[in-house]
Amino acid sequence: MAPALRATVTTLPTDGDPAPEASGCLPRRVRRVKTAATVEVLVVPELVLFNGNSNPALAQAVARELGEELGGARVNRFSDGEIQVEITRNVRGRDVFLVQSTCSPANENLMELLIMVDACKRASADRVTAVIPYYGYARQDRKAAPRAPITAKLVADILTRAGVHRVLTMDLHAGQIQGFFDIPVDNLFAGPTLREFVRTNLPMENTVIVSPDAGGVERARSFAKPLGCGLAIVDKRRSGPNLAEALHVIGDVRDKDVIIIDDMIDTAGTLAKGAQALKDHGAQRVFAVATHAVLSGPAVSRIEESVLERVIVTDTIPLRPEAEACAKLATVSVANVLAHAIRSIHDHDSVSALFR
Repeated sequence: MAPALRATVTTLPTDGDPAPEASGCLPRRVRRVKTAATVEVLVVPELVLFNGNSNPALAQAVARELGEELGGARVNRFSDGEIQVEITRNVRGRDVFLVQSTCSPANENLMELLIMVDACKRASADRVTAVIPYYGYARQDRKAAPRAPITAKLVADILTRAGVHRVLTMDLHAGQIQGFFDIPVDNLFAGPTLREFVRTNLPMENTVIVSPDAGGVERARSFAKPLGCGLAIVDKRRSGPNLAEALHVIGDVRDKDVIIIDDMIDTAGTLAKGAQALKDHGAQRVFAVATHAVLSGPAVSRIEESVLERVIVTDTIPLRPEAEACAKLATVSVANVLAHAIRSIHDHDSVSALFR
């Protein structure tokens, strides 16, 4: 069980002049909540934002949205590859948020995050929230074969044992991964941000939203409904890791513009074959939208050689140089969504509005 915050609540008469001082003389922000007979004064620990090396551009963007500066954290390597972390800003009694995607190289970025958590915990941080825009190992969320691990659960246990009090992430590969944690998890959605980009930049007449497999139907339906679009499914059969064979299309896509929606694009094999299957079934133009641009191996070349006209992704994972140079790829930032959630968590406010 994570220790409770040391923030205090003081109740004062309305005719008083509340001027609370937190014990320990730590810099804390005061929020007053008026009721009929009292003024409740919540003394909130100072927010401190740090980042590792996985996605510094996104961390900087989040800091700008928050109007905060990134805290001083040096993440270096010894000559043998060991990770060394030095927190140069005081975190004693602070509310710490660590922004770090566990994308490629997944193991190094995960270790960076764990070591930073331990450094903040040993420096007496009041609370440590791991902001993990892309949660690596999420695809290993069940026993798919005999004697197979459930690595998504293992990573959740490691983060908890390291001292993380809360996790903020985006578009988990499977929503039930939240249940792998014994600490609060906020799983944000990039759908509204991507949907707004689609609404203003892509053709919306005679458009169908397509799920690349049966497991993504709910995601595609929630994306299509606010846009008033139809729904279709690409039926596929996976023959091995990162290998898939598109079979046929369920739904009417003939003479329509279609948008494939998925949570991530890894090697882009599924995406390219699905796009071709849609073309073969009479689709006019094929677009794709995804949250996490993993884009490993031959992904970029497959996208360039495919029938896809444009692929829209978010910045939860930084693009490699060859991906940035790909004319078919466009990036939408989710920094404002993460910043809004961080501010709400820090202020002990609801984040429900971010799930709509």
